[in-house]
Amino acid sequence: MSEMRLYDPAGNRLYLNAEERSAFLAAARRQPARDRTLCETLHWTGCRPSELIEITPARVDLSGGTVTLRSLKKRKEVSGKDKIIFRSVPVPAEFLDTLNTAHGIREAQRSRKKSALPIWDLSRVRIWQIVKGVMIAAGIPDAPHRSPKGLRHGFGVHATVQGVPLHMLQRWLGHAQLSTTAIYADAVGKEEQDIAARMWG
Repeated sequence: MSEMRLYDPAGNRLYLNAEERSAFLAAARRQPARDRTLCETLHWTGCRPSELIEITPARVDLSGGTVTLRSLKKRKEVSGKDKIIFRSVPVPAEFLDTLNTAHGIREAQRSRKKSALPIWDLSRVRIWQIVKGVMIAAGIPDAPHRSPKGLRHGFGVHATVQGVPLHMLQRWLGHAQLSTTAIYADAVGKEEQDIAARMWG
């Protein structure tokens, strides 16, 4: 397995910075409801596209303020078998209101069948295309970070800048090892300045 990093071998940044994340969110809010909520979910949870396509209404806790994700790359062995791990990520109430309005989450939760159906019945390739289109609309330059992975890394860097403890960020991102999450402490540029400013203040 290749080591996760925030820069490619040529030194190009692999994460969206704060300005790009803000521009992405603004551009997403101008999209049709399905694409808007898809992009906002990636933005607010830091999940992988393969995790997003498994989200069902049953995994959205409107009153608790969380979205529950199946951690696809994290498993625990119990009695010789792999046990699937789920994680809940806190999200803003405003986002949940939008998600509920666009997809009828509360209504779907009243039906066992509907509550188990994916919210976005899309392939990972289609999700990648939607995200890339929104990033282009947001004016994000054609560079390695203009991708769903760049958005996920941007979530990790942003959380670190805002002082989220690494063990909590590890849980939100579904990393098996804390050492993987620790790469976000290596943020540079304005992100590193923001971290340093907390030390100076």
